[in-house]
Amino acid sequence: MEATLYNQTGKSAGKINLPESVFGVPWNADLVHEVVRLMNSNSRNPIAHTKTRGEVRGGGKKPWKQKGTGRARHGSSRSPIWVGGGAHGPRNDKNFARKINKKTRTKALYTILSRKFKDGEILFVDSLSMKAPKTADAKVILSAFAGIKGYEKLSTKKVNTAIIAMDAKSDAVTKSFRNFSNISVEEFRNINPVSILNHTYLIVSNPEASFKNLIVADAK
Repeated sequence: MEATLYNQTGKSAGKINLPESVFGVPWNADLVHEVVRLMNSNSRNPIAHTKTRGEVRGGGKKPWKQKGTGRARHGSSRSPIWVGGGAHGPRNDKNFARKINKKTRTKALYTILSRKFKDGEILFVDSLSMKAPKTADAKVILSAFAGIKGYEKLSTKKVNTAIIAMDAKSDAVTKSFRNFSNISVEEFRNINPVSILNHTYLIVSNPEASFKNLIVADAK
């Protein structure tokens, strides 16, 4: 399996062989949905918190006597049916963490990478380097990539356009692209199914070195 390799000026720099076990996996919507659902659940940070009847203040005294008033009987003004009473709402102490098997997560990642590659949404770049952080230089690079057929949206899409996956951490590249709200920069080993699906394109820098950080395991 081969793909075209480009340089950061948007010119062809030859071909690259891709691992079939990573970029040739058939689409499995159920698997991808399950992994994304679990990952989103794990990333939840509960904020809403409703006090229970035992946590609200007051309500120790019986509002009125049990009989003879013509009104319904009540034992506390902090009952859930009273305004200001305890309720059965969301709690911030609820644990939303869910276990994801390593093989399942890996298979989902390979499935998404294969689909992105099939749809022509992965751009392989021989190297992406900058001497110093400079947004203007980053803009020139993006414009060069947008000139490649099939990647025109890199210069027009305003939200979640691309995630740049580096083979190693580069402060110059990260700082140069951080002024672009539609571009994210990550190390290739840190990409995950959710981060890839949240962006239209995936730009892989130095693929051969990046693939070494990817554990090519039998995810069947």
